[in-house]
Amino acid sequence: MCSNCTGTSCSPRWKKLFDMEIRRRQGDIEIFELDPFLAELLRQIPASTKTEGAPAAEQRLFSSPGDEDEFRAEWKTYVEPELRRLFESATQTVARDLEQLNGKEKSFKNCALRIPAAHTDAWLNALNQARLVIAAKNNFTERELNDPFRFPIGSRRDLSLFQINFYGFLQEFILREGEG
Repeated sequence: MCSNCTGTSCSPRWKKLFDMEIRRRQGDIEIFELDPFLAELLRQIPASTKTEGAPAAEQRLFSSPGDEDEFRAEWKTYVEPELRRLFESATQTVARDLEQLNGKEKSFKNCALRIPAAHTDAWLNALNQARLVIAAKNNFTERELNDPFRFPIGSRRDLSLFQINFYGFLQEFILREGEG
C-alpha cells in the first residue's frame, strides 16, 4: 500500500470481509479495490436520498427551525425550495460520478471510483441526505446509530444500518482529506 493511501475494512478486524483502499490523488478522491457489494451500496446513494412515502424522512430533511407560524411559512416559501434544489443538484452530481461503476458487464471483479475534487461538497451533501433518510425510514434509535460494529448483517434493517455507517465513513474521509 502506498504512503498516501488508507486501507480500510468495513467489518471487524478479525473478519476482513470488505477491504478497499481510498486515497487522494491530484486533489481527487479515488476508491479502489472496491468489491461489488460496496459498489452496489454506492450505486444506491441517489435512490437512498428519496423521501417519497416517508413523512418522517421528509420532516428530517426539511424541518422548520422554529415554532412561529409566520416564520415557518416564510421558511417553507423561501428556504425549502432552495434546499430542495441544492439537494437535487448534489444528488445528480453524485449519480453522474457513479456512472463509472455501471459497466456493460456484470462482474464480480473489484472496481474503482474517482470523485473529482470539485464534487466533494456534492458527495458530502448526498451522503448526508441518504444517511438521514435511511435512518428516518428505519426509525433507528440513537443506540443503534452509535453501534458501528453491529454484525452480522442478518436483515434488511441491519443492512440499512451498515449502509449508514459506510456512508458516514466516506463522509469522514472526505472531510479529513479536505483539511489535510
